[in-house]
Amino acid sequence: MSLYTRFTAHLDAVLDALEAEGVLPAGLNRKPVTVEPPRDPSHGDMATNAAMVLAKPAGTNPRALAEAIVTKLQALEEVESASIAGPGFINLTLTDATWRAELAAIQTESDDYGRSDVGQGVTVNIEYVSANPTGPMHMGHCRGAVVGDALATLLEYAGHKVIREYYINDAGGQVDVLARSAHLRYREALGETIAIPEGLYPGDYLVPVGQALAAEYGDRFVGAPEGDWLATFRTFAVAKMMDMIRDDLALLGIHHDIFSSEAALQAAGKPEQAEAWLRAQDLVYDGVLEAPKGELPDDWEPVELPLFRSTKFGDDQDRPIKKSNGSWTYFGADMAYHYQKAQSADQLIDIWGADHAGTVKRIQAAVAALTEGKARFDVKLIQMVRLLRDGEPVKMSKRAGNFVTLADVVGEVGKDVVRFTMLTRKADAQMDFDFAKVVEASKDNPVFYVQYAHARISSLGRRTQEAGIALPAADLSLLGTAELGLVKLAAQFPRVVEGAAQMREPHRIAFYLNDLASAFHGWWNMGNDDPRARVILADDPAMTAARLSLAQGIGQIIRNGLALMGVVALTEMQ
Repeated sequence: MSLYTRFTAHLDAVLDALEAEGVLPAGLNRKPVTVEPPRDPSHGDMATNAAMVLAKPAGTNPRALAEAIVTKLQALEEVESASIAGPGFINLTLTDATWRAELAAIQTESDDYGRSDVGQGVTVNIEYVSANPTGPMHMGHCRGAVVGDALATLLEYAGHKVIREYYINDAGGQVDVLARSAHLRYREALGETIAIPEGLYPGDYLVPVGQALAAEYGDRFVGAPEGDWLATFRTFAVAKMMDMIRDDLALLGIHHDIFSSEAALQAAGKPEQAEAWLRAQDLVYDGVLEAPKGELPDDWEPVELPLFRSTKFGDDQDRPIKKSNGSWTYFGADMAYHYQKAQSADQLIDIWGADHAGTVKRIQAAVAALTEGKARFDVKLIQMVRLLRDGEPVKMSKRAGNFVTLADVVGEVGKDVVRFTMLTRKADAQMDFDFAKVVEASKDNPVFYVQYAHARISSLGRRTQEAGIALPAADLSLLGTAELGLVKLAAQFPRVVEGAAQMREPHRIAFYLNDLASAFHGWWNMGNDDPRARVILADDPAMTAARLSLAQGIGQIIRNGLALMGVVALTEMQ
């Protein structure tokens, strides 16, 4: 149980006692009650709004209620003092012994410090990446891949069961284009000189696919009509592309639990099952869409189509689930896919590019209908990443044909730099990825700044041994105000984890680590002005042991946070 969770329990016990005494009526809603750090650290270590939010429903004065709460909180052994601010906010200052005990808890719990059961074992399906299987991963996919994977790890750490899923869009026209492109490379592998026409995939990544097809089928399909080879080449090429995509994702340390095929979904009749269920609930009907506003397009005709009543769930119009030719619309197939996912998960999260923002309402409506409102469903929109080199846009990759491959970027700066950088801004904010800046040894580069803090901490053990200092058991009572300030920030880690998990925002971990690293570097740099403030004091093994224990605790928090981001903590900086 984290310190903040423990004090929430203390506060609950106080409120229970006040109910028993008749000061508070029974059954008040306590969900709005919070226990958190005060905005101004000079006000204390923790603050609660309990009196402010409970006074009105209790029919009492906030300050009078605050006084009753404070009287009981002051009796806690861990509380140094409790005070009332303004109309009824309560500020707590904890004893130094409490913070020293928390430092000891960090070291005892080690990798598990910050782990939570707030998820209560609820199963969450996170679908992310889901790039079309038509080529290698490029940097347009990278940010969503990292955000989705970090979110999955974060939710597991916070007590959820997580399913990592990739949806293979292998039923659309793009995979027919892939098959035709692979056929050209197949002919090329057999000695023919080819030219890639407009509309096909020009990248060299299809050369080995063509060679593999030639090895498998010889010249059997060289002059054959398209109908003889399209399905075969489509299946073959998609399988090869998915092998390539898995390899690319592995470069980022990303591995999915499930790869679901759109083609298999349709072959199994899942869209028909979803439609039948919705019709039984009167949520699909046959109707004619309203004509588009303004000048009618030439291809518009008033055709009767099966329409989903998405307006019933907040959408601005009902949506067709089939086209006039009887094939499924993208929405119709996607609706069935989400229905399938909801069979094995309590909650669903989709990680989408921001260019899909226009379809969010309709799929939210579909999930609400198909799960009868029981499944929490979040769509996280990921903004584009602009690749720069010294401020100038990066040129395209020759191998890919028209984009920069993820493999090229990871090969240049490394997995950990890519992953950390992708989490240094909110997912819905645009990002510049400048090759020079992301590896810059500067406090303005959070990737370096956090890793440097951990490397500094790792160096302390080696330097203590080299100095030949025999360390006694750490006496944490030697730690003063500056050191305990670091402990207070470190103790917020479990609370940050829970908040990030509940809000589905893994970037909060990166923000917190940057703040913690900044505080640590500030403490470290005090030794530049005052030699007695340094961690290693050859003439004071007891203080050295205490400060080293503190530094190791901070290092543990940094490692735990980086692990949630999928980043390895460095022990040395190159």
